Amino acid sequence: MDKQALSKTDRLIHEMGQQIISGKYTPGSGLPSEVELCEEFATSRNIIREVLRSLMAKRLIEIIRYRGAFVTPRNKWNYLDTDVLQWVLARDYDPRLIAAMSEVRNLVEPTMAKWAAERATSSELAVIESALNDMIALHNDRDAFNEADIRFHEAVLNAVHNPVLLQLGVAISSLQRAVFERTYMPDEGNMPRTLQEHRDLYDAIRHQDSEAAEQAALNMIASSTKRLKDIT
Repeated sequence: MDKQALSKTDRLIHEMGQQIISGKYTPGSGLPSEVELCEEFATSRNIIREVLRSLMAKRLIEIIRYRGAFVTPRNKWNYLDTDVLQWVLARDYDPRLIAAMSEVRNLVEPTMAKWAAERATSSELAVIESALNDMIALHNDRDAFNEADIRFHEAVLNAVHNPVLLQLGVAISSLQRAVFERTYMPDEGNMPRTLQEHRDLYDAIRHQDSEAAEQAALNMIASSTKRLKDIT
């Protein structure tokens, strides 16, 4: 598929995904047929099928042979998918989801920080520091800052040296990315605190202080959770 077709596919994935999350198509209801979707979006059946496959991978729909595509119940949606999280947070504030996200981060990230403090090599520390420096330098550029933030946390995860946990890296990064996209605040009341929290975590890892690293991660999560609640 050419670049233009891929671009259109991605656009339709986002459009239809947001329609489902916003309630245009309710759980249990069927989507229009492939022919109707082709007409609605002025596109080919191949593109519509690719869009439906993507929505199925996000667990927003299920496809029943000979019957068509149906919206799945909300509790089956893949909330570890970055798009799904972003769409839900943007359109349908649910304090239970915010609480669930905070619980997962509190469960995973402090332990990652603690282990990173115990296991990080000098080269891994350099990668964490580089990401931190980029966050500091690019704090006024939302996209660049968030990418550096993700690299910072991915570098912490890599320093854990746990191959099983690394397999969860994509899911963990998706969760973090969705939160960071919503909680980026470059103002003087928030950005200095955010940068300091990341410095604290880096310093704790650098000094091999596992307890301080664990606490720094908890502080970071508490701050971002508060910002998420305040703006959602």
